[in-house]
Amino acid sequence: MFITIVLFVVGFIILVKGADMLVSGASSLAARLGVSALVIGLTIVAFGTSAPELIVNLLASLQGNTDIAIGNILGSNIVNILLILGICAVMYPLSVGKGTTWKEIPFALLAVVMLGCLALDQMLGGAESSLISFGDGLVLIGFFAIFLYYIFSIAKEDAGQMESVKTDAVPAQSLVRSVTLIAIGLSGLVIGGKWIVDGAVFFATALGVSESLIGLTIVAVGTSLPELATSVAAVYRRNIDIAVGNIVGSNIFNIFWILGVSAVITPLPFSEQFTIDLLVTFGATLLLFLVLFVGRKHTIERWQGVLFIVLYVAYVAYLIGRG
Repeated sequence: MFITIVLFVVGFIILVKGADMLVSGASSLAARLGVSALVIGLTIVAFGTSAPELIVNLLASLQGNTDIAIGNILGSNIVNILLILGICAVMYPLSVGKGTTWKEIPFALLAVVMLGCLALDQMLGGAESSLISFGDGLVLIGFFAIFLYYIFSIAKEDAGQMESVKTDAVPAQSLVRSVTLIAIGLSGLVIGGKWIVDGAVFFATALGVSESLIGLTIVAVGTSLPELATSVAAVYRRNIDIAVGNIVGSNIFNIFWILGVSAVITPLPFSEQFTIDLLVTFGATLLLFLVLFVGRKHTIERWQGVLFIVLYVAYVAYLIGRG
């Protein structure tokens, strides 16, 4: 138990430092290669910060803890938008590019809708039970491939159509150093995130909390800490595209890639109680899209960030009440 507590605390330190190194390396790499910060945020950073969710879901699927696997993804997506983007917006208003407003966020919304169509077999198709099957997993992975194709098409667009990272806005570093920082940062995120989740699950299990509640809260927040640390570090450095791209990209990764792979490993029963959480995920994503047209256009303002945080606290209170 003592070792678990120590690793839990050390995990936070490693996580924060890993996030800072990841943002620094990714920003430098974007500047050196002439790739937009948004592309880096939607790919390298999003994939790296989603690594804890992937690891937890793979282990949960292999061990048959499917409620943790599904709860982890739905909970993480809710945390990413309402809590993390809320905190980032309170720190500094987030100016969101037109591409993110009209393409990436709607794609994240499509991911939630697609998950609902595949998972709610009992409600939509009259089946005896709801299940994310092997075939559903392949469909999700197929949409993930489409998303990657879209991202690579962005990278090839004319620099004048995308706001690239300004070379003088980030520290000049060699290619080798940039890649090394990214690799070390990702490793730190994975290790730190796993130690934190292991500790949180240990403490929650000791209290006799259900797997679905653990997945939606403790595990979801724990695996989203890399996104929190990375986005906060990016906002602090004023790399807004990386901060927002990280969150939107992670949410798309979580559903299309991580849930897809998890379902391919083992079918995931989708219990009825997750329907509300799926609706909350859809509502949070839709809210993110709508707030970009309220107040300052294409900007998440501080008061909107506060609103996001309040909504997340209300959701957690609901989960606790639901038990």
